[in-house]
Amino acid sequence: MAQYTRLEVAQVMKDTGMVPLFFHNDIEVSKKVLKACYNGGARLMEFTARGDFAHEVFGELTKYAIKELPGMIMGVGSVTDGAAASLYMSLGANFIVTPVLREDIAIACNRKKVLWSPGCGTLSEIAKAEELGCEIVKLFPGDIYGPQFVKGIKGPQPWTSIMPTGGVSPTKENLEGWFNAGVTCVGMGSKLMAKDADGNFDYEKIESKTKGALDIIKELRK
Repeated sequence: MAQYTRLEVAQVMKDTGMVPLFFHNDIEVSKKVLKACYNGGARLMEFTARGDFAHEVFGELTKYAIKELPGMIMGVGSVTDGAAASLYMSLGANFIVTPVLREDIAIACNRKKVLWSPGCGTLSEIAKAEELGCEIVKLFPGDIYGPQFVKGIKGPQPWTSIMPTGGVSPTKENLEGWFNAGVTCVGMGSKLMAKDADGNFDYEKIESKTKGALDIIKELRK
């Protein structure tokens, strides 16, 4: 069951401006990645459930966060149907992120007052998501649309809150483009989850990149 209401989650997304996202099928590795992001200042994590038995890893990771990382809000990404959303909410997911707009996911999440963020790529999809109660829309894939698309949406719909995922990196130039266009927050995965020459996660670099990105976002909002 979620520890945070959808409005609380939406507020943290707006306040911090960034949602790190990653997946790994090893719980100990996942804990270290999560801790690195937490130490860097992140207070949200989207666990992109793309592998076999991902729900088992997420369940253990959420227990770890509750016990060891106060204030860390755990959510799940790559959810593709209402049944999966219900499963992850029963394991403690505080928000659900999807690559597509599906009404069954909206119904499952709204019933439990859990924030859901559907992947949308047109103004019509965004409007439909908001009619279904969406607080923050995921723009996906973000690199295909870019900041100019966000500007275009914010013209006729200034109330729309947008979170691009894909094509976001922890550099001032990239983040400046997105936030100047009017995004509420960004989702950041591979560009944040640094690895060493052997392909293993570099936890110190993940922590420093997380801190650096959050500092840039804070400066851009002044």
